[in-house]
Amino acid sequence: MEIAKDDKGKAKLSLVPVQIIRDIAVVREYGTKKYHSPDNWKKVELQRYIDAFYRHWLSFIEDNHSKDAESGIEHYKHMACNMAFICELMKEGRK
Repeated sequence: MEIAKDDKGKAKLSLVPVQIIRDIAVVREYGTKKYHSPDNWKKVELQRYIDAFYRHWLSFIEDNHSKDAESGIEHYKHMACNMAFICELMKEGRK
């Protein structure tokens, strides 16, 4: 017997490719060590993440296998993390 559950209006998170979560986690682990806080990203203004996304995107366009010189992490992983930050800050109404 199946119990009724109302999932209307809820995002089906199983549709999100798992690899992007892993990629973001790699960048988050690096950032947490670098800035000594898992929440430091919340104190940064939105425009800085937009600019960082753009920088990593340009590097990715030039060479889609390239890595960030400082972190040694692929630019596309930084792009995913920056976009996650942008989405979260936009949800909070940051400008």
